[in-house]
Amino acid sequence: MLRIQNIKMPVEHTEDDLKEQIKKIIKTDQIEEIEIYKRSIDSRKKSDISFIYTVDVKADVDEEKILKKSDPKKVTKAKIYKYQAPENKRTSKLRPVVVGFGPAGMYCALLLAREGLKPLVIERGADVDQRTKDVNTFWQTRQLNTNSNVQFGEGGAGTFSDGKLTTGIKDERQTKVFQEFIHFGAPEQIMYSNYPHIGTDKLKEVVKNFRKEIIELGGEIKFNAKLTDLIIYNNFIQGITYEENNQTIDFETDTVVLAIGHSARDTVEMLYSKGINMMQKPFSVGTRIEHPREFIDHAQYGEYAGHPALGAANYKMACHPEHGRGTYTFCMCPGGTVVTASSEEGMLVVNGMSEYARDKENSNSALLVGINPEDFPSDHPLAGIELQRQIERKAFDLGGRDYTAPAQTVKDFLNNTKSTKLGAVKPSCPTGVSPQNIRDILPEKVTDNIADALLKMDNMLKGFAMPDAVLTAPESRSSSPVRIIRDDFYQCSRGDTPLGGLYPCGEGAGYAGGIVSAAVDGIRCFEAILSNETPFV
Repeated sequence: MLRIQNIKMPVEHTEDDLKEQIKKIIKTDQIEEIEIYKRSIDSRKKSDISFIYTVDVKADVDEEKILKKSDPKKVTKAKIYKYQAPENKRTSKLRPVVVGFGPAGMYCALLLAREGLKPLVIERGADVDQRTKDVNTFWQTRQLNTNSNVQFGEGGAGTFSDGKLTTGIKDERQTKVFQEFIHFGAPEQIMYSNYPHIGTDKLKEVVKNFRKEIIELGGEIKFNAKLTDLIIYNNFIQGITYEENNQTIDFETDTVVLAIGHSARDTVEMLYSKGINMMQKPFSVGTRIEHPREFIDHAQYGEYAGHPALGAANYKMACHPEHGRGTYTFCMCPGGTVVTASSEEGMLVVNGMSEYARDKENSNSALLVGINPEDFPSDHPLAGIELQRQIERKAFDLGGRDYTAPAQTVKDFLNNTKSTKLGAVKPSCPTGVSPQNIRDILPEKVTDNIADALLKMDNMLKGFAMPDAVLTAPESRSSSPVRIIRDDFYQCSRGDTPLGGLYPCGEGAGYAGGIVSAAVDGIRCFEAILSNETPFV
């Protein structure tokens, strides 16, 4: 197949229009098949917004002749990716255990099941249907279930998000991630969109389909089952202990994948108490910012705002003050809501969420500033967790100790004045907001950088610092502040001694920063398990 790049098409075009343009480029009518490889929106000129395509084309002609006659920057030979699992060298008869059923755990467990290894998955939260009920109950009654919430449960934290699949990693396994999502019911557009997303509503069905196949292949998934201990002998994993239905259960295994997610703080503390080597890791904190969706659409698309082919508009911005720290937007949710995402009593954290249609009143994004280990309260490996907790406790207290989220208008934030009321932008947080000064929650170096960034980003996206835009805080769970150290075999150690059979994986272990990168890391750990290698000589 041929790969043709940089095909510019107007907003209003048809498949036939695209096909005709392709014919002109390769100078043949003998086209058998067209597959979109990438599609992006070029909105730099508001009066001339267009789609930019890269397509793979199968033509009933000599493709080598076309390649010789074509611009090599425009037309190349298509490279078709197909995932190939490594040879299964595993000799153990014991079933592997996967702890956590977010993206890393889902992909690792799925591929283990396809190899006939019948993994046991334990997930501290509920299945996605019960979890949705638990989350809605929390938002309506402020009664938090600390094991089944926005952070914990089937599908991981990403289930209650935009289901965004953008990633900065270059690993080709990400194609496998997209292929499996589509196989299990995600929209095919995720394969080629420059801002791929599934949406929280569709993602809930997708994760169920993952579960069904794992079970059909002999795997087992236990919800409301929490890891409480590791059974270790002679520096090898011998089993795990978990709690289920108020019972303590030991399970024999020599392979444990720790896909615990970035919010399983108590589990990380247990691992630390077992002597597992960990280190501090940079992370980011900040706030959510909300604007009217129609405003963002017009700012990005001008007169094309609202066009059904374009949908709700995205943005992605970053800036670096002369003497400050980088500030950036993260996990932008067009036509979405800000949600209360707490997982521990007495602590408050917010996140963003969108359904696939992205048709809610507001659009929101995290506005984050990097926090480095030198900012942590001590040199303890878990000091970053304590810093997160300090921020979240302040937010809980300032909001009224009932999971009402502190909020502030951009105007008041820039003036360092407590908001007494909000303006034209209606906040979407389901537990409500309390007008406050969010500078009382976040570190000064964070708020100073956000204030500087708001003005700089207003030059990038005119009106971004509109006075009535709403800031809701804190956003403190964008990534883990801890890395569980692992070796070239993807296994960890205690002190100077390798520990065979324990595989830290995904966001919670500090090796990923989103749905796709976490899923890719799950695939890597699956491959390491199949290699049957240990860190012992």
